[in-house]
Amino acid sequence: MFVYADNAATTKLKNSALDAMLPWLTDGYGNASGFYSIARDARRAVEDARKTVAEAMGARPEEIYFTSGGTEADNWALKCALPEGGTLITTEVEHHAVLHTAQYLGKNRRQVIYLPVDEKGHVIEDEMDRALEQPPALVSIMHANNEIGTILGVNELFAKVKTRWPKALTHTDAVQAVGHVPVSLEFVDMLSMSAHKFGGPKGVGALYIRRGVSLPPLLHGGGHERGKRSSTENVAGIVGMAAALREAVNKLDIAAGKTKRLRDKLIDGVLAIPYSFLNGDREVRLPGNASFIFEGVEGESLVLGLDAKGVCASSGSACSSGTLDPSHVLMAIGLPQEVAHGSLRLSLSEDNTEEEVAYMIEAVAEIVARRRSMSPLWDEREQKPTERFWSK
Repeated sequence: MFVYADNAATTKLKNSALDAMLPWLTDGYGNASGFYSIARDARRAVEDARKTVAEAMGARPEEIYFTSGGTEADNWALKCALPEGGTLITTEVEHHAVLHTAQYLGKNRRQVIYLPVDEKGHVIEDEMDRALEQPPALVSIMHANNEIGTILGVNELFAKVKTRWPKALTHTDAVQAVGHVPVSLEFVDMLSMSAHKFGGPKGVGALYIRRGVSLPPLLHGGGHERGKRSSTENVAGIVGMAAALREAVNKLDIAAGKTKRLRDKLIDGVLAIPYSFLNGDREVRLPGNASFIFEGVEGESLVLGLDAKGVCASSGSACSSGTLDPSHVLMAIGLPQEVAHGSLRLSLSEDNTEEEVAYMIEAVAEIVARRRSMSPLWDEREQKPTERFWSK
């Protein structure tokens, strides 16, 4: 059996997106900045897509700027909204697109405050209050975590920021959230999204910039995107993104409900394996995300074992799968370094089935049991049961 369970890394292109893209990959090849007919057609397609994305997000069309993806959008928001000498508040569990950008800014005449999280991945409110004692220029907090699935509650956090410091700008990396859970822009000044996370094509995304927020361009050149983001428009990608987002938002409740049911069945089945633990908040999490650790078994070995059985899974963030460093997210929620080297992330979509979930549970249990049986220390460990094998 083949099972795709790495939807947090990328999703399958929706048929609606492909159908919308095809004309702009063939006859509609005009440059949207041109003045002749096929160029004007391409420009109309881009602007229609902008309206579609704006409507899906509850924004105005002039607040949507197309990018090459979430990483560019994150870099643009942080590097161009944070003035020299300004303070950025972010979290210890951000995606590397934000975390590494923050580290870069911290080395270049900006102050960066990293908020700690609790063992479920939520921002610790007392730490947030302490960080807000002085006025920040920018607060960037992800909407939902890509590794452990916890939804961080940015609406409430940003409301606190705006109440205390109305002039502070807010940004959220909503790459994992858009198209999967409701997203409010009430207290958000900037929001990053990426098409391939909700059934659109790779290589295209957007940054929402609230009207009235003056954000200098990150890329300079021909003055595209109303002078804010230079680069010839990826017409087919933009059109595909809009079609995928419209479909995802229109059926969000139905898709999320089905995915949650599958996810909960998966979690219950995997947690029946002795000495297995769920990462993140059991309830306040993305509909399809299930992240586990297993005593005595590294996540990477599970990923390889599952691949041999036809299951596509990941160990933590797919963007960092080539590194040997421990997961900064798992360490932030209190796991020691030796444990944070590998988790198993299974991320589902509405396209998965109950039969696939049952197959994954059986496969994970078999691989865990086999790996543990190969360890000379495991028999001794089973004689000393404890609630968990690490301490915060």
